[in-house]
Amino acid sequence: MLRIAVPNKGSLSGPAAEMLHEAGYQQRRESKELRIVDPENEVEFFYLRPRDIAIYVSSGRLDIGITGRDLLIDSGANAEEILPLGFARSTFRYATKPGTAKGVEDLGGMTVATSYEGIVAGHLADNGVDASVVHLDGAVETAIELGVAEVIADVVETGTSLRNAGLEIIGEPIMKSEAVVIRRTGADADEPKVQQFLRRLQGVLVARTYVMMDYDCRVEQLEKAVALTPGLESPTVSPLHNEGWVAVRAMVPAKEAQRIMDDLYDIGARAILTTAIHACRL
Repeated sequence: MLRIAVPNKGSLSGPAAEMLHEAGYQQRRESKELRIVDPENEVEFFYLRPRDIAIYVSSGRLDIGITGRDLLIDSGANAEEILPLGFARSTFRYATKPGTAKGVEDLGGMTVATSYEGIVAGHLADNGVDASVVHLDGAVETAIELGVAEVIADVVETGTSLRNAGLEIIGEPIMKSEAVVIRRTGADADEPKVQQFLRRLQGVLVARTYVMMDYDCRVEQLEKAVALTPGLESPTVSPLHNEGWVAVRAMVPAKEAQRIMDDLYDIGARAILTTAIHACRL
């Protein structure tokens, strides 16, 4: 039975459970449940603190887990990313009072406050910067005001909270994070149950990214239409009862669907419609 670690709370928890449900796995009904068994899929889920998941997976007690790339790197655990999941995206940046520094190269001799000591220490070392790192659990914006540090490193979305604290973002992003599937470093990459799990999640990602598009067009316009809707390999083309017309079906990126429909209409395609994809295997 495959043993999988899932975030029990925070920004990772809800989207992870939703994705697993879309992939056909049972999920817990109450937040107090710490473990459930899905016998039909031969999977056992353990609901753990997101920060601890990489540690459990690296120990070999659990086969794989879902956590943040930031938490994986920060943990220093013997685990590796095997599939990005596209949610819970975040960007890590340095920030300080205006005029203090322009980039990471200016931070030598300073103290950096952060909740992600492992990430920041690694980034400073990679850039050859000798600076001190102070670990704080949350609310790092106040560290500069209270004199604990000259610089902070934290997750930045809009930057509003930093500006409200009188700080400015400096330098390039430290890293970009998102939810990822992880496994113990060196674990069997071809284990059948793990591969099946990954295929299911990949199917959900594709289903969320694409829609199925159907339309009718004249045979003489088929090449132009196919150029607009090439599909993943090639579109399905079927003759219609009315001579000279064909029906075309292809997967297209959901975010481009409206533009593609307009372009198809302009070359004479008609009866254009899109339908959602709920599951797939590529």
